[in-house]
Amino acid sequence: MEKDQHIGVWVTKDGYIRHELLPNGRYVEARGNKKGAYTGFYNISGKHIEYLDDSGFVADGDFDGDVFYHAGMVLYKESA
Repeated sequence: MEKDQHIGVWVTKDGYIRHELLPNGRYVEARGNKKGAYTGFYNISGKHIEYLDDSGFVADGDFDGDVFYHAGMVLYKESA
């Protein structure tokens, strides 16, 4: 249930980065006009998320309500 509340699109305040968490455990990150700049798998445990990018690097982040802190970025949940 915790995972489901984080599924969706997370966006930086300037809209440059759009990070989508898909229900199938995959993610897609767009940067500016480049869709699919990063893709890979994610796993959420509580408020923490860990990534394995398709290129092989790993990353993580933490959720605090509708704010998502990831790799030095602050993203906000996009409303449906």
